[in-house]
Amino acid sequence: MLQVNYIRENREKVLERLSVRNFKQPELVDEIIKIDEERRSTQTSLDSISAEANAAAKQIGDLMRAGKKEEAEAIKAQTASHKENIKNLGDKLNELETAQHNLIVQLPNLPYHLVKQGSTAEDNEIVLTHGEPAKLPSKALPHWELAAKYDIIDFELGVKITGAGFPVYKGKGARLQRALINFFLDHATAAGYKEMQVPHLVNAASGFGTGQLPDKEGQMYHSTVDDLYLIPTAEVPVTNLYRDVIIKEEDLPIKNTAYTPCFRREAGSYGAHVRGLNRLHQFDKVEVVQITHPDQSYETLEDMSQYVQSLLQELGLHYRVLRLCGGDMGFTSAMTYDMEVWSAAQERWLEVSSVSNFETYQTNRLKLRFKGKEGKAQLAHSLNGSALALPRIVASILENYQTENGIRIPEALVKYTGFDMID
Repeated sequence: MLQVNYIRENREKVLERLSVRNFKQPELVDEIIKIDEERRSTQTSLDSISAEANAAAKQIGDLMRAGKKEEAEAIKAQTASHKENIKNLGDKLNELETAQHNLIVQLPNLPYHLVKQGSTAEDNEIVLTHGEPAKLPSKALPHWELAAKYDIIDFELGVKITGAGFPVYKGKGARLQRALINFFLDHATAAGYKEMQVPHLVNAASGFGTGQLPDKEGQMYHSTVDDLYLIPTAEVPVTNLYRDVIIKEEDLPIKNTAYTPCFRREAGSYGAHVRGLNRLHQFDKVEVVQITHPDQSYETLEDMSQYVQSLLQELGLHYRVLRLCGGDMGFTSAMTYDMEVWSAAQERWLEVSSVSNFETYQTNRLKLRFKGKEGKAQLAHSLNGSALALPRIVASILENYQTENGIRIPEALVKYTGFDMID
């Protein structure tokens, strides 16, 4: 959530950066500023009348103690309206604060200066490409056909149990999943991330804190009876560990990792491009989250990008890194790198990770601050990244490592799977 003071003092810059996102409601900025002016004026009036009322109450008390009852009653009559005025101004202030809040949560984060204007994924910048496409045997198969051939993932059984987008992993398919989870967690902890086990359902305050709520696109599963939400990513519970917390500056950066299942409705997603593991309603993911000093967050973003790339390199996958344009970036992000792996069988790029810097957008909602040596509390910066999301990594391994005799397991995973071939 953007800070009101920043919006008021930097109106032109806010409008310019929002235009990079192709934001369609720039008039909200002026509405917020207008309400803020009225709110501040109301607050000043309330403070003034409250001060007068407190001074009068003290004076009345002094006069009563001095036996000057008539003078005390006269002042009491003169200030009789203070109580009602304070209530009316307080009610008005609450209404203005609510109206301002309802508008400001509609503003997305401001893109970092390196983020270019653009509308769709076609406008994203290719930062680098690593490796070469895998050389596949003739008549190479896409992963959903390989899954059926080797009986390792059953999509129809998932439909029977739950519905589309909930596959069942079997035998070596299930072991490959578990191997990848352990591989990613081990590498994260070796890189200094503290492993956490967190709830898979969160309350509305947690969803709001990291920007998933209000859920404009209806992508979260909602347990209405208990008013709890199934997490779309471990980012939500992990970052909320620090909601309403003031951190010591010397404790920064804070680095956490967590494995969780993730749940997304993926409303409106259909077609050949979402076939098989390409897009699911339930999937596994290892997430990395950092809370950093504002002066270091973009250096941290680069480090997190390099870390995710190191995982892809160990798995021997051909990938590229994109810097997302303003129109393709998430609502809460200031800058995002996407990592995409080349699927040689499908002949298309598959996104396997997003690494984002949210600057103060989340921490302002979370009231997540740090206190420096001078004793003043200020908002920290938050970052997160997929390290990694499993479905498309599994799809890429199955497709890019297929041979005439079966599917080879990347060398880095063999000690985790206990086998080197799926056949």
